[in-house]
Amino acid sequence: MESMTTATPPSSPGGGPTSPSPSGQPNATVLVVEDEPAIAAAIAQRLSAEGWRVEVARDGLAGVDAATRLQPDAIVLDVMLPGIDGLEVTRRIQAETPIPILMLTARDDETDMLVGLGVGADDYMTKPFSMRELVARVKALLRRVERAAQAAATVPADPPMTMGDVSIDRAQRRVHRGGEEVHLTPTEFELLVMLASAPKTVQTREKLLAEVWDWADASGTRTVDSHIKALRRKLGPDLIRTVHGVGYAFEPPAD
Repeated sequence: MESMTTATPPSSPGGGPTSPSPSGQPNATVLVVEDEPAIAAAIAQRLSAEGWRVEVARDGLAGVDAATRLQPDAIVLDVMLPGIDGLEVTRRIQAETPIPILMLTARDDETDMLVGLGVGADDYMTKPFSMRELVARVKALLRRVERAAQAAATVPADPPMTMGDVSIDRAQRRVHRGGEEVHLTPTEFELLVMLASAPKTVQTREKLLAEVWDWADASGTRTVDSHIKALRRKLGPDLIRTVHGVGYAFEPPAD
């Protein structure tokens, strides 16, 4: 069996290229790493219908190789894979180049979610899932990548945000605490920047979803909570205060 297949965007009735994707990124490349043929084919077909170029890898090692070769704009990655699992795939990919990863799992367990986010995944979905929601999640990942690129290009001279022993460099998208660099995923970085831009101000989960994830509804508040836990693991528990029933606030460390 081939370990890699490619799905190309559908052509227009006249044989020409499709019109721009509703996501605003018609030329985006999405890598799908999934060993179940029926699921992989369904995901690839649905994503290709959005106008994106899609490639499918059938196992973990093929996924790592494809990510290195393609440098995709986003990755949809199953946790349970032959060879090496999705967690190890994520570690290897993120060690080379930060690429947004949407992780898929058959287990609805918050521990699994935190482990996945901890090794570098940006988002997490539990099987079974709707293709409509999958597309929405991938679109959100692509918008965040595009927004980050625009920010890096338009505000290169912005000085780092420095609060106590925490430094956030928005131009280079790097974070330090106590002089040590802390590796954050693109989503974690944007979440931290939004919170730190308004110190001590409570940000609701719904507002964070809308601004960081580009989600219009409140169905993903658990995702916010999981990313906050991941940030606390990396930066320490003292920087982000929980306001029960409302949301979160950034608490600047003492100088």
